[in-house]
Amino acid sequence: MNFTKMHGLGNDFIVIAGTNRLPEDVSSLAVKLCSRHFGIGADGLVYILPSDKADFQMRIINSDGSEAEQCGNAIRCAAKYIYDHGMVNPRTTEIAIETIGAGAQRVQLNVKNGKADTVRVDMGEPILQGERIPTAIALDRIVNHPISADGQEFRFTAVSMGNPHCVIYVEDAKSFDLHTWGPKLEVHPLFPNKINVEFATVQSRGRIDMRVWERGAGPTLACGTGACATLVASVLNGLTDRSAVVSLQGGDLFIEWNETDNHVYMTGPAREVFHGCVKEGLTFEA
Repeated sequence: MNFTKMHGLGNDFIVIAGTNRLPEDVSSLAVKLCSRHFGIGADGLVYILPSDKADFQMRIINSDGSEAEQCGNAIRCAAKYIYDHGMVNPRTTEIAIETIGAGAQRVQLNVKNGKADTVRVDMGEPILQGERIPTAIALDRIVNHPISADGQEFRFTAVSMGNPHCVIYVEDAKSFDLHTWGPKLEVHPLFPNKINVEFATVQSRGRIDMRVWERGAGPTLACGTGACATLVASVLNGLTDRSAVVSLQGGDLFIEWNETDNHVYMTGPAREVFHGCVKEGLTFEA
C-alpha cells in the first residue's frame, strides 16, 4: 500500500489514493497506521476515492478508528494531492470533493511553481439547530449556553460544519488546560455523537486564538472545521466581524462567513511531507 504523509498546519494525515473503496478492516488499519510509536503516525487516515456527486470523494478515519464526517485540514491536503499528483488537468483551478458531512464541496487552488500552495474551501452553511448538530438541546440556536463538567461550569456555543463543535471562550486559549477539559467535554451527555471542543480567546474583531480537542483524535495542532465553527460562534456572540484570522497552534487560517450565500469559506496551506509503502502482511504490534 503506497501512501503520502501530508499535513495542514500540523494536523497530519496518511493519504491513500488509487483504490475504489475503503478496505474492510479500515478502522483497525487506521489505529495501527496512525500510531506515532508503532505505526507511521498521524491524526487520521484519508482516502481519495471516486465519486458520483463530485470530481472525487474523501473519507477520513480518525486515529481511534472512528470515521469523521468532515475535516477542513484533510480536504485541503486531499485537494493538493489531487492537483500535485496529476489527477486533474494542470490548468484546473477549481475541483469538487465530496465528503459525508457536507456533500460536494467546491475547492479553489492557488498554484505556485506547478504545485498547489494554498487552498480555499467552500465549507457550506453552518448548522445551528441544536438537534441537528446534534445536541440534546432542542433550541434553534445554542449560544452562550451553560455546561458543567466535574463541578466546573463553562458556557458554549454549538455549531456543526458537517461535524459537531462546541466553542468555549476562555481567558487564554494558548495556556488553557486542554488535556483535562477536552476529553471530559467530548463525551458530555449533551452530545449524543460526542463533539469537537474548541477553546477560544478573541484578540480583536479580526483575530481569534483557538486550541482544539478533536473527537476521535484528541489534541491536534489545527482543526479546519473547528476554526470555521469558532468564527461562526464568534459572530453569533457579537465578538468578531464575519471574517477573521483564526490562529491555531500549527498556524493561521483565514475564515469568512459570507452574508450573501451563508456559506463559510476557509483558506489555508497544505503540505506534503514524504512518501512511503506499507508492505502487504506487515503487522504493527504494541
